[in-house]
Amino acid sequence: MRMHKILIIIVLLAFANASYAEEQLGLKEALSLALEKNLLVKASSYESAANAAGVKSSRSRYLPRVIFEERAVLTNSGTRAFMMKLDQGRFSMAGDLNHPDPTGDFQTAFTVEQPLFDMNLIRGMDVAGLELSLSDHALEKRKQEIAFQVYAAYLNVQKSRVQLSVAEQAVRDATEHRRIAGVRSESGVGLKYDELRIATFLAELEQQRITAENEVKLARLRLGQVVGLPSGAAPGIAEHVTALELTVSQEYLEQEALIGRPDIKESAAEVARGDAAVAVVKGSNWPTLYASGSYQMNDRDLPGGRDNDSWVAGAVLRWDIAGPLKNRGEIERARAKRNAAESYQQALRQEASIQIREALLRRSESEKRLAVSRTAIKDAEEMVRLVSKRFENDLSTAVELLDAQTALNRVRAQLAENEAGFALATATVYQRAGLFLKEVVR
Repeated sequence: MRMHKILIIIVLLAFANASYAEEQLGLKEALSLALEKNLLVKASSYESAANAAGVKSSRSRYLPRVIFEERAVLTNSGTRAFMMKLDQGRFSMAGDLNHPDPTGDFQTAFTVEQPLFDMNLIRGMDVAGLELSLSDHALEKRKQEIAFQVYAAYLNVQKSRVQLSVAEQAVRDATEHRRIAGVRSESGVGLKYDELRIATFLAELEQQRITAENEVKLARLRLGQVVGLPSGAAPGIAEHVTALELTVSQEYLEQEALIGRPDIKESAAEVARGDAAVAVVKGSNWPTLYASGSYQMNDRDLPGGRDNDSWVAGAVLRWDIAGPLKNRGEIERARAKRNAAESYQQALRQEASIQIREALLRRSESEKRLAVSRTAIKDAEEMVRLVSKRFENDLSTAVELLDAQTALNRVRAQLAENEAGFALATATVYQRAGLFLKEVVR
């Protein structure tokens, strides 16, 4: 029976992976799945949830502590027996206080402790709130990173598919060249060398096609992994992604980065946490004030019984007068850490500006390379057409034909590379400005 269940689970998992392998994902669908299923996003979500629970926990420290306690004691100590009888309301002058008989007592107590003023609790709530803010910014940063990785993986699948098509087309072209060389050889106007050389060239292209097929499979596996699908899932893509439009200025991008980038927000929260850490140390120099009350029942024979009862209420003010002297080093340490966080924040803001300028330059470079590739492919196609005609008419050699075909294959592959590169470079501009999800999902 157990083996039967295991076999059913294996079959279901196999069907699940097969369905994911055949599934075609649109870009927005892939992004949505990643933000829901990616393990790194889940981990950041759990960390944020843990810090949210920490905020609740820090608030609960201001709630009263209500303690129930039941004690059972048996003694022949004179003083203890005397106090027990007093608590039970059974004390009388008759009796031997120096050598009493064994005396028992059941004590039932309800105690309430309430903090009235404690700066450590107040500052602790502030720190917990900042920890939550930090984890929220870290979660948003993680989502931006994973979304960008999904976009890059999607483009990689698209690029590898196009390059596979290029490899397949190269094989078809080389096959045609070999056919023509065979016809020329059979008719006596061509050389056997040309036929063999083209056959060798075709074998090289077949190997490149095999590699291109594997690149597609690997790209799909990477996409499945970053989306958060089960291990081994290799979804395809359902749409052709083109570069996003870029209609905003560099100044706008830099301004948005300084305002909205999650890592810059996170660095600002780090500075605020540093301020809170200084305040926590200073808060320990303040006095604390706690109130407490207790209701107590005592019985000689039964737990929870009441031969007699009593209550007590009071407050405790505690102040470590030497605290400021002892905490001086801790304050300096907390301030130094806070200043370090501020320096990191300033460095990150400067780096954000440089990153945006670099991304814009790289995008401009990619755009120009793409334009050159589109022009080059027309020239390469025309070159192959002319050399093929000359080869058919015995006016060009096989080496010239293969050189022209190699150039065309290279330009076709480079065009696919540059199209994906331009789309990724444009997305990088928005990523550096903290606007990637906003621009892609809209």
